[in-house]
Amino acid sequence: MNIKTLAMTLALTAALFSCGEKKDEKSCCEKNCKENYEALANQYAKVTLTTDISHLSDNEVKMLDLLFKAGKLMDDIYWTENLGGDKEEFLNKIQDPNARKYAEINYGPWDQLDNRRIFIPGCEPKPAGAGFYPTDMTKEEFEAWENPDKTSQYTLVRRDENGNLQTVWYHEAYAQKINKAAELLNQASELAADKEFAEYLKLRATALLTDDYYYSDMAWMDVRNNNVDFVVGPIENYTDGLFGYKAAHESFILIKDKEWTEKLTRYVALLPVLQTKLPVDDKYKQEKPGSDADLAAYDVVFYGGDCNMASKTIAINLPNDERVQLQKGTRKLQLKNAMKAKFDKIVVPISNVLVAPEARQNIKFDAFFANVMFHEVAHGLGIKNTLNGSGTVRHALKEQYSAIEEAKADILGLFLVTKLHEMGEYDNTTLEENYTTFMAGIFRSVRFGAASAHGKANMIEFNYLANEGAFTRDENGYYNIDFPKMKLAVEKLGGAILTAQGNGDYEFVKEWIATDGVIKPELQADLDKLAGSGIPKDIWYEMGMEYLSR
Repeated sequence: MNIKTLAMTLALTAALFSCGEKKDEKSCCEKNCKENYEALANQYAKVTLTTDISHLSDNEVKMLDLLFKAGKLMDDIYWTENLGGDKEEFLNKIQDPNARKYAEINYGPWDQLDNRRIFIPGCEPKPAGAGFYPTDMTKEEFEAWENPDKTSQYTLVRRDENGNLQTVWYHEAYAQKINKAAELLNQASELAADKEFAEYLKLRATALLTDDYYYSDMAWMDVRNNNVDFVVGPIENYTDGLFGYKAAHESFILIKDKEWTEKLTRYVALLPVLQTKLPVDDKYKQEKPGSDADLAAYDVVFYGGDCNMASKTIAINLPNDERVQLQKGTRKLQLKNAMKAKFDKIVVPISNVLVAPEARQNIKFDAFFANVMFHEVAHGLGIKNTLNGSGTVRHALKEQYSAIEEAKADILGLFLVTKLHEMGEYDNTTLEENYTTFMAGIFRSVRFGAASAHGKANMIEFNYLANEGAFTRDENGYYNIDFPKMKLAVEKLGGAILTAQGNGDYEFVKEWIATDGVIKPELQADLDKLAGSGIPKDIWYEMGMEYLSR
């Protein structure tokens, strides 16, 4: 595709996705809108991302500034991927400052906490495929189209001048921003104090320019002695709700907490043993997880793109490439300052409303940290390739993969904590603390609604545990854990998910999610009780070099 044709195609796509506007209107947001934008925006509590960087060298501080600039470019690309149009054109139509703030949090006019409901008048429903596919393309058309690159994580699907489908590689579609980001990464590599991190930055710059991320992913697995880390590129598939194929751009800038990291390293050596203890038939756990996994704690100082939209992630488990996972494992990075902000501002207040008073003593940050940490560990365990030869689990389950994989990680994370307790390898918390804090964590997450992959995962877990009697709810609406039943239910659910993944049974998983990946009336009533409590649903970040302490 030549540059002129590509520009016309992207412009057409932007027009299809943008807010409609009547000729006599000056803004997408009219003054007589019924939306209470201040209340919507207040669902997110402001958190300043900061940490002490006094231990960094002058060169590392200069490098940080370059990484912030590269991260911002990923953020700009993600606006296009999610919105399907021009960010500034969209935002400049919004006059109400709270409406604009909420649009910035959601990267568009669709409320991620309310099943992507349109909150800006004149805008169209969000296409399932976001900005990755033509809005008029059907699934049948895509499936019948013969193109070897159509399911690549790193291609856009567009129509050519004759209306036929074609692929455009990311590095071509976003050439200006990608080229600049690669230049910044190469400059940053010259300032990096750690040689492995410097090599990763160089290879990642090449990856951005070629859409081949394998070698940079492998190099990133060797980054262990760094003060600063940088996650950058097209990574997660959540935004593609049509097929789940396309990766969206994002970026994190991280400052290592070396003291906390030292506490975590001992669990890495146990991964092969934990794989053998998974609650499923042996044929579903024959794969051996990579032995070079990394478990570390960081303070995060920048989120950009996919990871920054609406609800914020508090841990990272990467790379996603199954080849890297099987050869080397994954790096499981815990974002300690973000985790603590959510625990203090959301989890504890929720537990004071919904958890039985006698059980609230079990709501502990260390348990919250452990549950999240072992969630990330669990992503690297289980099965990556289907037993029936239909390829990876990710491809076999298509758009259903993300939800069932998140449910797997949640429930197996709790299973792993239990096993490590039994093995005498983990005693930082009690199982009562882990189970009760897990329950409070579900209440926190399901307030996002069940539209997202994480929301569906939470509801699969909640409904399954409810059916197994793993918790009780009294006449006052207070929840308590039945610990023996909880332990058994966790094992059963973990086994059921691993079996479904190994079988690659798309229709079974789709039906399961449709049936149980929903918020049922009794729980909705409890969530409505939280709605009037003033407890924020999530957080948004004030971030930048100026907020770091030196």
